[in-house]
Amino acid sequence: MKTVDFNGKPFHFIGIGGIGMSALAYILAKRNIPVSGSDLKSSHITRRLEEVGALIFNSQEATNLDIYHSKTKNLTINIGDETNGNGLPHHPQIICSTAIHNNNLEYLAALELGYPIYHRSDVLAALIAEYQSIAVAGTHGKTTTSSLIGYMLLQAGLDPTVIIGGEVDAWDGNARVGKSPYLVAEADESDGSLTKHCATIGIVTNIELDHPDHYQSLDQVVKIFQIFEDHSDILIASVDCANVRQYLKPHITYSLNPDTLADYLAKEITYDQNGSQAQVWEKGQYLGQLEISIPGSHNVSNALAAVAVGRKLGLEFNIIADAIATFTGAKRRFEFLGEVNGITFIDDYAHHPSEIKATLAAARLKVLHNQYKRVVAIFQPHRYTRTTTFLEEFGASFDDADVVILTDIYSAGETNLQNIQGQTVVDEVKKHHNNVYYCPNYQEISNFTENILESGDLILFLGAGNLNQMIPKTIAVQTERNKIIA
Repeated sequence: MKTVDFNGKPFHFIGIGGIGMSALAYILAKRNIPVSGSDLKSSHITRRLEEVGALIFNSQEATNLDIYHSKTKNLTINIGDETNGNGLPHHPQIICSTAIHNNNLEYLAALELGYPIYHRSDVLAALIAEYQSIAVAGTHGKTTTSSLIGYMLLQAGLDPTVIIGGEVDAWDGNARVGKSPYLVAEADESDGSLTKHCATIGIVTNIELDHPDHYQSLDQVVKIFQIFEDHSDILIASVDCANVRQYLKPHITYSLNPDTLADYLAKEITYDQNGSQAQVWEKGQYLGQLEISIPGSHNVSNALAAVAVGRKLGLEFNIIADAIATFTGAKRRFEFLGEVNGITFIDDYAHHPSEIKATLAAARLKVLHNQYKRVVAIFQPHRYTRTTTFLEEFGASFDDADVVILTDIYSAGETNLQNIQGQTVVDEVKKHHNNVYYCPNYQEISNFTENILESGDLILFLGAGNLNQMIPKTIAVQTERNKIIA
C-alpha cells in the first residue's frame, strides 16, 4: 500500500463521479481537505460533492490540473489557502480507479507534472487503518451488509463513518462522516486491492469468481480473501458458502443452516409480503426474533452478519433488532421505483448468476404470497468476459421468472474479444426457459413491454450497466397508457 497524506495536501480524483471514488472524495471534503476531481458529466453525485466544497470539472482534460500550477490568486484560494512556499498550491495527490486507463489525458498530464498517483484503494486502506474499522468483503452482498451495519451503528447512537458502494437514504448518499472511532467500509475484491485493507473486524459474506477480467481462476480469488483474513484482527464469515468453509478459518461464523453449528444461527425462518422473520441464536442461546423488511433469504444472511458485528461491539440484541427492522435497503438493491396500472417496478444491481437467482427467488416469494401474479425479468448482461465465463450459469438463472427479456451486452469499456452477443445469452436461457425474448436496445424493450405488461406484474430491471436508466421512461409510458384507457 502506498501511503496517502491526510494532513492538508489536496486530492484530485480522476473519475470522481464513480460510486467508490465519490464516497472517498466526500469523506475527505467533509474533513476540510481540499478536493477536486473530474468526470465526463455532471450527476447528482458530483453535485453533492460540490455542495461540500469539492471543485468539479465536467470533462477529463489535461488542463484540469492547471489549477495546481497556476499563479492566479483566485484559483489558489479555490483549492485551498496552503501553498508550497512558491505562492502555489501544494502538488495534488492524484487518485485513480481501475477504470482509468493509461491513455487518459488527465492521467498522462499528472505523470508529466510528477504528481504522486494513487489507486482509489490506497485512500480507502489509509482510512480503514485510522479507525476501529469494519470492512465488509465478499463476492455478493457487500453493499447491503455494509449499509445495514452502518445503519445499525447509527441507530444505536455510535455515530459511524460509512463508505459504501451504493446509496442509502439514511445518510442521503454513499458516505457519511461520524465523530466516533468506528468506520464501516465496503471492501471490493474485483481488482485485487482487497489485500491492502487491515480491518479491526473483517467480514466475508461468500466467495465466488465474479471478475474473470481480472482473475483467471477461483484459486486466485480465494488467495485474495485469505490475505484479507490474515490482515483482519477478527474475521466474521458465512459458513453457508462452501468456499468459505473450505478455505477460511473465521473467528466468528454465521449461518442459516442449524447443521453448521455456527456461532450465530437463524432458525424458523418465515417469509411473507412484508419481508422475513427468524429466530436468532448465539452460541446455543436464544437471543430473540429478528424482522427484516428487505426480501429474500440472502438478506436474512446479511442481517445475521450485522447481528454478529453488533454483538461483538457489545450491543444488546433488542437494539440490533430494532435497527434491522427499520432498514429499508440500499438503492439498486431490490429498490422500489414505482407502481403504475398495478405494475410494480424494481431496480436491482444483480449481474452474476448467483445474484440473479437470489433476487428472482425473493421476487417469487412475493408471488407465492399473492402479492403479485407474475415476475417479469429484464436483464442486461454486464461485460463480455463475465458473460462468456458464466454463459451456462446465466442460462439456468431465470427459473423464478415467468417472463425473461434480455438485452445486448453492456461492455463496461471491454473489447468484445470473445465475439459474444446478446442473442448468444438468449439461446442459452431458452434451453431452460420457455418464455424468453430478445430486445437488444431500449426502444425495443419499451415497445415490447408496453404491450406485454399486465396488472399484477412485478417487473425487475437487472444488471450493473445502465438498463435502469430506462425505468422512468417505462413508467411514463404506462402512466400515459393509463390516461388513454381512462
